[in-house]
Amino acid sequence: MITAEQLKELQQRAGDLGKYLEIEAKSVQLEEEKLRTQAPDFWDDPKKAEQQMKKVKELERWVDGYKEVNTLTEELALAFDFHKDGMITEEEVDEAYAKAIDSVEALELKNMLRREEDEMSCVLKINSGAGGTESQDWASMLMRMYMRYAEAHGYKTTISNLQNGDEAGIKTVTMQIEGDYAYGYLKSENGVHRLGRVSPYNAQGKRMTSFASVFVTPLVDDSIEINVNPADISWDTFRSGGAGGQNVNKVESGVRLRYHFKDPYTGEEEEILIENTETRDQPKNRENAMRQLRSILYEKELQHRMAEQAKIEAGKKKIEWGSQIRSYVFDDRRVKDHRTNYQTSDVQGVMDGKIDDFIKAYLMEFAGEENNG
Repeated sequence: MITAEQLKELQQRAGDLGKYLEIEAKSVQLEEEKLRTQAPDFWDDPKKAEQQMKKVKELERWVDGYKEVNTLTEELALAFDFHKDGMITEEEVDEAYAKAIDSVEALELKNMLRREEDEMSCVLKINSGAGGTESQDWASMLMRMYMRYAEAHGYKTTISNLQNGDEAGIKTVTMQIEGDYAYGYLKSENGVHRLGRVSPYNAQGKRMTSFASVFVTPLVDDSIEINVNPADISWDTFRSGGAGGQNVNKVESGVRLRYHFKDPYTGEEEEILIENTETRDQPKNRENAMRQLRSILYEKELQHRMAEQAKIEAGKKKIEWGSQIRSYVFDDRRVKDHRTNYQTSDVQGVMDGKIDDFIKAYLMEFAGEENNG
């Protein structure tokens, strides 16, 4: 059972969090912002009204989050006293402690996500590396892992482009993961993921190493200004669908967007290619492709800001985008993150989407550095 010291420490953490997050001031501000939404002409300017509702929702998130911390901490203190009087069991006290500490840690973690883009939804793209079927199978396992993670957190997942592997697995997939702070949490997944296992596709039963890369970008909404030059866009259309039968789409609903991008900072030029086969409606697919293009351009601007920040803070630990970030070794029952050294033996749990501890370790180590920029 927990000790009186543990209870006191948790109460202290909860109290400090309330002061640090300025919950009293946020509560007052929330009431003021709510009053503004009651003005008779509030919805006359829908875009402005939406921004205001977003502000209210954000404040509510902090105030309600802290209320929950407060309630669970008070319930724990009561449970501790009830146990002294023999009214409840040790297990019930420990259960109350687990709930309270989870809510404190969740709010502490959310406080790490203070950049504008952190609260956005995200686009997550997985590409299989060299190695044929084995790496394509690995890419599909990662896709399942992120879909399970999204499901567990109440996020909505939409697959906007999927290319199946030659024999098994997938060559590439682009998913939109929509929900509060999806980008803030999943940005830690950017980079190369390595799998080590005895391959089911190798007749000699050899241990194989496979790679897949994961790219995560914020899903930009209409409230953020991104300059896209229409003259630099070209479109192709193609038929999307399965291998035959009723799945084949007789109409060219799939769209391929090519964008000629010139970096405003370096002058370097590149072609951005986006394919979208999400729906059977070509205009809808075009709209989705444009949304992804804006997200990519926004991410490029972010990376420039991060690079500038890295120059200024050269002494700080640098996060290399695109480098190998995590190894999944099935035979040794080990998943290890090379940036934080956090590891777990629960390989199956991780592959079922339980990656919260990796995300938490990453944010605890790096989010503070990001926020100082």
